[in-house]
Amino acid sequence: MDLDTRLLQQKLTEANHLPEVLILKPVTTSTNDDVREVALKGINSVLICSRKQTQGRGQNQRPWISPEGNIYLSTLLNLQTPIDGRLALEIALNIIQMPSFDALGLKVKWPNDIYFNHQKLGGILVEPISSHQAVVGVGINVSPVKDSTIHQDITSLEEIGLKPIDRLTLIAELYLAIQQAGQWFNHNCYNLAARFNHHAAFINQTIEFEHQSLELKNGSIKTSGEFLGIQNDGAIILKSETETSSFYQGRMRLLNPIK
Repeated sequence: MDLDTRLLQQKLTEANHLPEVLILKPVTTSTNDDVREVALKGINSVLICSRKQTQGRGQNQRPWISPEGNIYLSTLLNLQTPIDGRLALEIALNIIQMPSFDALGLKVKWPNDIYFNHQKLGGILVEPISSHQAVVGVGINVSPVKDSTIHQDITSLEEIGLKPIDRLTLIAELYLAIQQAGQWFNHNCYNLAARFNHHAAFINQTIEFEHQSLELKNGSIKTSGEFLGIQNDGAIILKSETETSSFYQGRMRLLNPIK
């Protein structure tokens, strides 16, 4: 066992949350795939983190650019409550309130991204194995990411001024935050709307929301309006010129962001 693994093991032991399997890798294809492979062997607690991914992915199988040096972490959540879309929201809320992040003023962009101002700092991917068990992946940009295929504003912990950056402390805090999020979820996401809306990116601003249309079998439509936050069941509330609607799935982007 290398020194970093021993130190991380010590941190999690002190927090009474040492997983059965703990692996730090220099490179892997996907930490979510690694955790799924371990989980299918019957192991119920696992944490795998890599410095680089060659086949990282985000929502809807979109590629997650994973250059060396950032944090790519996956773990397993075993839940008492059947999994639904609120789980990613709880995970994001617990992550932005970690000790290392609490003073940064981070926001959550519905449904699964972590933002600083109008820039993406990280993301969350929840992949259920069963109705009560899920692989949870988190990617956090530690250093600046330069890639011509990324068509959105992104940032990193270095760029927003988090210094010094203790990688092992961040990994431990992320793991503990995900496990804590599971407890909130098991308690029916108590007061979720109020807690989320306090930290919601783009709230009370004009957004464009892309979502599937029941009338268009294979297409999507875009609706613009004021983002009023979320309901307790996790759906967003969008106020357009003609009506106020709620949506459970889709993608939002800010219109006319203030730079």
